[in-house]
Amino acid sequence: MILINGVVITNDKDNNFYENGAVYVKGNVIEDIGTTEELKGKYPNEEVVDVKGRVIMPGMICTHSHIYSTYARGMAASKPTDNFYHVLENLWWALDKQLTLEDVKLNGLTMFMESITNGVTTVVDHHAGPNSVEGSLFALGEAAQETGMRTSLCYEVSDRDGKEIAFKGIKENIDWIKACQKDNKGDMLHGLFGLHAAFTLSNETLDKARTEMEGVYDGYHIHVAEGIEDQWESLEKYNKRVVERLQDFDILSENTLAIHNVHINEREMDILLHHNTPAVFNPESNMNNAVGCPPILRMKEKGMLIGLGTDAYTNDMFESMKVANILLAHNACDPTKGFGETLEFQFKNNPLIMNRYLDKKIGVLEKGAYADIITLDYDPITPLNANNWGGHSLFGFTGKLVNDTIINGEFVMKDKVITKLDQKEIHAKSRERAAKIWPNI
Repeated sequence: MILINGVVITNDKDNNFYENGAVYVKGNVIEDIGTTEELKGKYPNEEVVDVKGRVIMPGMICTHSHIYSTYARGMAASKPTDNFYHVLENLWWALDKQLTLEDVKLNGLTMFMESITNGVTTVVDHHAGPNSVEGSLFALGEAAQETGMRTSLCYEVSDRDGKEIAFKGIKENIDWIKACQKDNKGDMLHGLFGLHAAFTLSNETLDKARTEMEGVYDGYHIHVAEGIEDQWESLEKYNKRVVERLQDFDILSENTLAIHNVHINEREMDILLHHNTPAVFNPESNMNNAVGCPPILRMKEKGMLIGLGTDAYTNDMFESMKVANILLAHNACDPTKGFGETLEFQFKNNPLIMNRYLDKKIGVLEKGAYADIITLDYDPITPLNANNWGGHSLFGFTGKLVNDTIINGEFVMKDKVITKLDQKEIHAKSRERAAKIWPNI
């Protein structure tokens, strides 16, 4: 299959850009890139898909989200949400307790489909649901396969619902990681070991997690000092800051994702850097929860690898980029900050993070990379070229402009229609189920 007549943004190391470009997809990888005339001449017998002047670019990557929050859109909480702990206790922890395995699967389907419609081709998720732990990651894996999403999944182990559920979460993570190691469905499914946050994890649970992970993997996915409460509790109970405590339990590695990091200090940054542990910035969620802006610019100065996620506030990475840019500039009181950093987090660092887990590259259009590609129906009002496509991506592109989404060489959305499932039917089921759950929150 050759996509022709597109404005091709490759995001490769040489920043190759084609005003009338084409991309040749062979199987699930990119075989060639060039002008439309060149590729049509080189491969005359291949199927041709005319994108009619649309932008062709790599699919977007989200390195942190929460599928379990799907029913929350439009939902009201009956108890106070006046501080971060109350937001957790009275909203998210109230919602996740309501989920059955059927809800988990349905949430996965709806969230993955919406991500696809916004041009997101890879989602790293952090799941919770204490009354439906067993089999939950496998249900999400089924949803990913049915929608065509590339994903990394984990279950957030926590002591907040008791030891029995915490230990079930440990087993679910281990079972899922081993299943993916045995068969990752062509590099489409991946597993990390999920941990909620240090302040909901006892030493006993962290030690058991470490023991169960021995010889299995070294990749965790954990919230780090999102709220100041995480640091307060760690200092009060253990006389250590959060990152120091995680280091003591061998949680940190190049395969671990440290999420948020709002209240970490210089020493904690140095520890994360020492272990080459990526940090993930979730700007909209941090602002919405009023927890503060993490020291992203200082982390970048130190050389930390920083990715960009959504924390499920949105399923549109272009939206997350816009807010990242604004928040960093605003927090620094410096209009020169935010722009370049945001582009680096999404278009350089998110691919680098995911390339630690995958056999082939994503986030780039080049020979040998997985064919995760999107097209945008974008009619620019100013010139679009190799030097300024980043500015267009921040101030012009939106998820709603995405026309086609290709994951692993297959159209999962074509001409704005989800190809593998009946989206309207699944949305109707989701509305019906959400209406039954809301009165319990």
